Amino acid sequence: MSHIKDFDTITAIATPLGEGGISVIRISGLDAFSIADKIFLGRTKLSQAPSHTAHFGKVVDASGAFVDEVVAVIFRKPSSYTCEDVIEISCHGGYLVTQKVLQEILSAGARLAEPGEFTKRAFLNGRLDLSQAEAVGDLIHSQSDAAYKSSIRQLSGELSRRIKNVRDELLNLASLLELELDFSEEDVEFANRKALEGRMLAAIESVDELLSSYSIGKVYREGVRVTIAGKPNAGKSSLLNVLLQENRAIVSETPGTTRDTISESISIDGVLFQLTDTAGLRETTDNIEKEGVKRAHKEAEESDVVLLVIDYNEFEAAENDPLYTRLGEVCARNAVRLVRVWNKIDLYKSEPPRISENKDSFYISALRGDGIDFLKNGLLKAALAEDINESSVVVTNARHRDALARAQKSLKFALETLKGGKSGEFVALDLRSGLNSLGEITGEITTADILNNIFSKFCIGK
Repeated sequence: MSHIKDFDTITAIATPLGEGGISVIRISGLDAFSIADKIFLGRTKLSQAPSHTAHFGKVVDASGAFVDEVVAVIFRKPSSYTCEDVIEISCHGGYLVTQKVLQEILSAGARLAEPGEFTKRAFLNGRLDLSQAEAVGDLIHSQSDAAYKSSIRQLSGELSRRIKNVRDELLNLASLLELELDFSEEDVEFANRKALEGRMLAAIESVDELLSSYSIGKVYREGVRVTIAGKPNAGKSSLLNVLLQENRAIVSETPGTTRDTISESISIDGVLFQLTDTAGLRETTDNIEKEGVKRAHKEAEESDVVLLVIDYNEFEAAENDPLYTRLGEVCARNAVRLVRVWNKIDLYKSEPPRISENKDSFYISALRGDGIDFLKNGLLKAALAEDINESSVVVTNARHRDALARAQKSLKFALETLKGGKSGEFVALDLRSGLNSLGEITGEITTADILNNIFSKFCIGK
């Protein structure tokens, strides 16, 4: 798994580029201290300082010329992020000064780190397993409270522990079956077939539970795409504004004000929703408006939820309206949840419907804000589909989902083989296949290609 390059001393800027209070440059590897001693001048040589201490000094170039005042923090192996000797230099923030300090470190013998290489070394050196390493990237990119909490749970090892428990059980079962093969001539049975079946069913149930959590995990990780659609002047832009609690979209009594899509994000109970306001649905000869309607249908196709905003005055006629029927067909073809939002209930003298919570229909006044809380709650329920305990382990990663699906398939084959009364050798073979699939999640079974693909998505410096 390791390559000679994995033992180089690497460096990178660990903070975003640009003007700021400080920038942090990280150095990790066998020669971290000898390189730092060449460019850092302080009261004490960094190579002689104890671990977990901070030192004020200055960075100089090869001729001894002053580059910047810095603070260097020392982490001696194995008590560091990478389990190697690590030095983190905090210099003044700013693109040019940061680049100059980095250049001196490179000139002193370090190599520029590849994307995610510090975290990759943490994995290779056993500080993190692969699912925890991936959680680091998810944590950095989390845009909602739900994504943050999910990443923290995975980083703390909750998913890894669940996977380990299932793997340990499968390993025990496979070992018992393989042990029987050594005593096949004596016709010895080490595992009662009925008990074996029960233990395999329990393992399959654990995998099923993790696999089914992905639908919610995907929402936590990526958020929910919501398209706001409807006829001109139905109140789509007003709904967007009231959900955002700001005047993001232009609202006018003139039909067709919105001709292109407008996208913004909101968080509802920690879940990210990406809202897109679209052009009004109507038959038109205007080429620009036609394109707007086309884009509205395209947004609907790619959404998780479509909010179809309808003027409450159309309550009776809406059922047979071809424009609504066409949008409903688009949603049905693409497995998109369609929610009808009856707007402008404040305009009608007749008694409006009781504002209540319904999974498919909501009655609101975007102007006054009536029913908006019910709608938000409905969006949340439409996104999550089912309740889940905050402490539950949730699978958020497509790679993990695929590995679990392969494990599930292998374990079900093993169970069928066992029930069919076939030799334990064939059952053990399928169990081993399931073990390998689960091992890919934590990195116990992996390849260089998998690692490179995972860590290439990280930012440089992490």
